[in-house]
Amino acid sequence: MKKLSRRSFLMSSSLASSGLIFIPGFLKNSPNNRLNVAVIGVGGRGKANWSKIPKENIVALCDVDDKRASNGYSMFPKAKKFKDFRVMYDQMAKEIDAVIITTPDHTHFAATMIAMELGMHVYVEKPLAHNVWQLRTLKKAAQYYNVVSQMGNQGHTTNGIRLIKEWYDQGILGEVREVHAWHGTFKFAPGNYFTKPETFPPSVDPVPSYLDWDLWLGPAKFKPFNSAYAPRSWRGFYDFGNGQLGDWACHTIDGPFWALQLGMPHTAEGFVPNPKTQHGFIADQSITTLEFAARDNRPPVTLKWYEGGYQPEIKPEWGIDKLDRSGMLMIGEKKTLLTGGRPNKPRLLISKEEWNDFQKNPPKKTIPRVYEEGPVQEWVDAVKNNSLPGSHFGYAAELTEMALIGVLAQRFATKIEYDASKMKITNRPDIDAYIKEPTREGWSYGENI
Repeated sequence: MKKLSRRSFLMSSSLASSGLIFIPGFLKNSPNNRLNVAVIGVGGRGKANWSKIPKENIVALCDVDDKRASNGYSMFPKAKKFKDFRVMYDQMAKEIDAVIITTPDHTHFAATMIAMELGMHVYVEKPLAHNVWQLRTLKKAAQYYNVVSQMGNQGHTTNGIRLIKEWYDQGILGEVREVHAWHGTFKFAPGNYFTKPETFPPSVDPVPSYLDWDLWLGPAKFKPFNSAYAPRSWRGFYDFGNGQLGDWACHTIDGPFWALQLGMPHTAEGFVPNPKTQHGFIADQSITTLEFAARDNRPPVTLKWYEGGYQPEIKPEWGIDKLDRSGMLMIGEKKTLLTGGRPNKPRLLISKEEWNDFQKNPPKKTIPRVYEEGPVQEWVDAVKNNSLPGSHFGYAAELTEMALIGVLAQRFATKIEYDASKMKITNRPDIDAYIKEPTREGWSYGENI
């Protein structure tokens, strides 16, 4: 794997801090300024991502599930096909400029780390990684290996999230001490994103002929196949995913995290009436509370995340009767801001007349817009322009870490105290062990970064 000299590392660090990077050997054997792109995880979100860049050159496709990948395989008959991304990297390292990674959470890190070690630019679906150590390592590696990185939280490219930050920065909301975010009830059913197995522990099902189960598990501890794990409902099992909080926080809390510069919580507490901690499965309902200390001239913030039908209490002064299935509230001393589950359409909870006036005379727009392009195209443009997209790993790793600290409190239905400077849960050594999880033999990467 490629290693850079200390001089090159210091140069890249300086450039990255300015928002610019130096990209050695810009495009590999690709005419007309087209990127040679590999896709790991071809179906589902994979298709949603590669379909956004039709002008680029898809040279490799990798998926452990032939059935979900079949459409992509037929779309790119000349692309080389793989089941194991380690084999793909070994055989095609000199032919790939950039990689789109849309696998389950537990395999994000290995696929991304190898790509960066080989000097490839990386686009990774949210949440960026499965544990805090992986996030910290990806953040360092993106800078060390001098690559353009992006996490796929689509809302970060929208006009709406820019409005949230601009309104806060220009004093429209006043100081914010409370943030509430929620996502609706779970719809457990076969084929949905969340499915309950018939028994705990799950029974052993036959592995479908089109699925390589061992490669699907990747770095995770081996367990027999059950249809509730794959292809879609792995998010409900903490060995593979991070539940609804891990999945949606990178959308719903992105606005306040960015605008308020929240950083890391010092405590996180999970109220979970019916936990399934012993089964490593998500609970039907929960409320997770994150406490953030004062930052510079900003006051402390309490952030509450609600799942399974819980929602914040509606205040009379907001002038609304109900809340949508998912959303976010930033409660300021002057005004309260409301969005949906994604930050693309914020509004102020003021009278209709005031809101009409506000829209006619909006605050100044100070942040460049990239909404039309979306996160995949923003990333491709950044590669070609020697710049960094908005959700590069320097930002995305911190946003995801904030969410995963909440996930640990939710998962174990308890209160944890977090020392971000030491990357350590100080009051529960048993939970601190999940900051960096063990990996199966043959799947360890990033230990020397």
